[in-house]
Amino acid sequence: MRTIDTVYIDGQFVTPHGEELFDLFNPATEEKIAQVRLGDAIDAKAAVAAAKRAFPAYSRTSKSERIALLRRLHDAVAARTDVLATAMIEEYGAPQSFVGFSASRAANLFLDMAQTLEAFEFSQTIGGAEVTLKPIGVVAAISPWNSNFGSICSKLATALAAGCTVVIKPSEMSAIQTQVLTEALHEAGLPAGVFNIVTGRGDVVGADLTSHPDIAKVTFTGSTAVGRSIMRAAAETMKRVTLELGGKGPNIILPDADLESAISTVIAVGFANSGQACVAGTRILAPRSRLPEILDRLKTAVAALKVGDSTDPSVNVGPMVSQKQWDRVQGYIQLGLEEGAELLVGGEGRPRGLDRGWFAQPTVFAGVNNDMRIAREEIFGPVLCVIPYDDEEEAISIANDTSYGLQAYVESVDVAHARQVAERLESGRVVINSAPHEPLAPFGGFKQSGIGRYGLEAHLEARAILG
Repeated sequence: MRTIDTVYIDGQFVTPHGEELFDLFNPATEEKIAQVRLGDAIDAKAAVAAAKRAFPAYSRTSKSERIALLRRLHDAVAARTDVLATAMIEEYGAPQSFVGFSASRAANLFLDMAQTLEAFEFSQTIGGAEVTLKPIGVVAAISPWNSNFGSICSKLATALAAGCTVVIKPSEMSAIQTQVLTEALHEAGLPAGVFNIVTGRGDVVGADLTSHPDIAKVTFTGSTAVGRSIMRAAAETMKRVTLELGGKGPNIILPDADLESAISTVIAVGFANSGQACVAGTRILAPRSRLPEILDRLKTAVAALKVGDSTDPSVNVGPMVSQKQWDRVQGYIQLGLEEGAELLVGGEGRPRGLDRGWFAQPTVFAGVNNDMRIAREEIFGPVLCVIPYDDEEEAISIANDTSYGLQAYVESVDVAHARQVAERLESGRVVINSAPHEPLAPFGGFKQSGIGRYGLEAHLEARAILG
């Protein structure tokens, strides 16, 4: 069993002031695999002070200097891709398909931002004024457990490209992944204080960062409930916030859809990352005219999914991250039955043959209406709802009848028509027919799925000089 007993402040690995020890488990075996010493508010303050000292010099670096720095970060993280993947499987249990994408993407995020920076203009003349986009200051970046190193690299790359310095608060549940990534980032040789990483609890380290007067901006990925508390705390000092929160994404199967392709997409985006994904398409909107065939295909496809330890590359769905998350998923499956939904496939408990580990059965409910809690609340596990509709207007109405609006999906053989439907969906992103990920496109949500979009301009303030 390993021990992680350092945080990263002012360019060095240091012993945290905090003394709380937090246990880490392999979710596939429930075995304790590590212990991490958590930072506290004093560590958070030290990290902010280091970032504040580094900001004046770093904020004046040239675009070419930042591009070179981003490329160094890419190279350092790319060299650790295999180690990052191994850590993610052991500590989090994500399927290898997701792990492979995440590990390579983490490094490439720095290249994507370097590409954005190359074409970006920080100054322009508007009328008689010179308008310059200036780095906002010290940024607090708070990342989640379901996409640890991808979220850290995304937030770090964007802030650094803008000329900001950063304090990162990753989830304490992802400390092994964080340690591997921090070692890689350290090897890139950035100036001391430009980035700092303090692993700790949200109600301790996170709370101190969101209320600290020297933090200019908070960027947070996580639950809507925590996002609300961050907004309240940030308002006291008028911090800028970017919040990427929960989702309850609709996947509209239009009547003309090729069902073989559509069901494949439904499975891929519904159970991605073992269902622990804010962008998951968990509400399947099915035309009533084709409902029997859709349900039959779904039942067959879901029953064929392999659940298990993600050290096996053939596994499609890994474990839930913790006992708490497993209990949450089981509670929603029970709730679906109590609400009168029809259990099409899956159900409560572990899959057959898996007596240990936080594994949940991939579950699909039919006979769901959009007023049920299982259709309205984010479950964050491998549970899908099929909601029938009679015509396209009803499908769009159901899709938009939610407090969320992060990512939606449309399935159709007529792409032009699918785009017309997509235009009417209240969602930050709409994906048509499993279109590939576009890292340069804005990302964020409508409604309670968040505020703002992740990107370079979100870390900049406009200053006008007249005369």
